[in-house]
Formats: sequence, C-alpha cells, structure tokens
Amino acid sequence: MTAALLPAVEISTAPQPTHAVIWMHGLGADGHDFEPVVDELDLDRLPPTRFVFPHAPERAVTINGGYVMRAWYDILTTDFSGRREDAAGVVESAAQVEALIARENARGIPDSRIVLAGFSQGGAIALYTALRHPQRLAGVLALSTYLPLADRFAAGAAAANRDVPIFMAHGVADPVVPHDFGRRSADFLAAAGYPLAWRSYRMEHSLCLDEIRDIEDWLARVLAA
Repeated sequence: MTAALLPAVEISTAPQPTHAVIWMHGLGADGHDFEPVVDELDLDRLPPTRFVFPHAPERAVTINGGYVMRAWYDILTTDFSGRREDAAGVVESAAQVEALIARENARGIPDSRIVLAGFSQGGAIALYTALRHPQRLAGVLALSTYLPLADRFAAGAAAANRDVPIFMAHGVADPVVPHDFGRRSADFLAAAGYPLAWRSYRMEHSLCLDEIRDIEDWLARVLAA
C-alpha cells in the first residue's frame, strides 16, 4: 500500500524540470525552512531541477515533553550512545519519502536523476530511505545528521545504491547532534564502501555559506552524471 503524499513546498528552477531534489527539514521545522537555499545556489550550474520540501507529519516528541510538532520520528532520549529514534516512525517516514520519489517518477523524472537531501532528523530519513531504495538514485545529501537504526543497516541495504554518492557535512560546535556522532556515521558508511564526501565547518547546528558552496559543487556533479 502506497503511503499518502505529504504536503510540500515545490520550487522549479526552469520549466519542465528533468531532475529533482527531495529535501527533508529538521525537527520542529517545516518545508519552508530550506526554501531560501535555492536562491543561494548558482542555478546556471544545475540542470532544470524541481526542489521538493515536504512537511513532516505532526507527532508527540518524547524529549520535548510529549509536545506535538512536525517530526519525522519520535526521539526517545538525548543520549547518543543508546537507541534514541522511534523505529516505527523512521520506517513510516521512509515510506512517505518513497511515495514522493514515485510521484517524481510519474512526472517523468527517473530515480537516477533524484537526490534525497535532509538536515538533522530529515538527513537521517534521507540516509535511511536512500540506502534502502531499490533503484539507483543520483545521490544523498545528509547535513548535521547521522545514520538511524544502524543495527539494521546490513540487512536492509539495497544493492542498487551501494555506489550512490553521499555528501555529509557537520558543524564542529553542533550542540544538538554532536560532530563526533555524525562523523562516526560517515566513517561507518565509508568503511562499508560507499563513495562518501565528509566536510566539517566552524558552525553549530545550522548551515553556512561555505557549506552551501560545497553543496552547489556536489549537486552540479551528481545531477550532471
């Protein structure tokens, strides 16, 4: 059964886009959060691209006292050494992202021209979904994040995306998702053989201009392939 389509903000850089970037926001934000990034990119370097910024469902978040907010999954603990993400929520959100991929397919954009992107919680969903997706994607952009449910990784990894390019970036002073925790996920994926680029920046849990320039370079490469 196909998951219901999430509402989303959409920006097309030209008529009849040939490529797509599906970009998931962080905890408590919404699809508008990264909309301004499109204006920061040199779009002349990219093919006609549809940026899709979905809104996560609203759910109670344990670490925030059960407060209901937009979240891709519940976060059960602030302790990064233990199991912190709600597995059912991760799986549910991955299915919703798969539905967005299917919609791009129906609009004429094949999997090989689609990038999954995300920040923080959204980046975790981008990684989880992309590395299990049965068809080769163009790439995965994972910012200030980590690989969720890593203990399930080997059993669920799809052969089609064993060589998918991954760009991971993190702030060295991140107080929300520790830099070292993100780096351990990157090292884990690199050791598994994925072509992974890692960048660190002098920032906290955010984006910076240098990072946007590096994202632009990376997108120009993977969307041109």
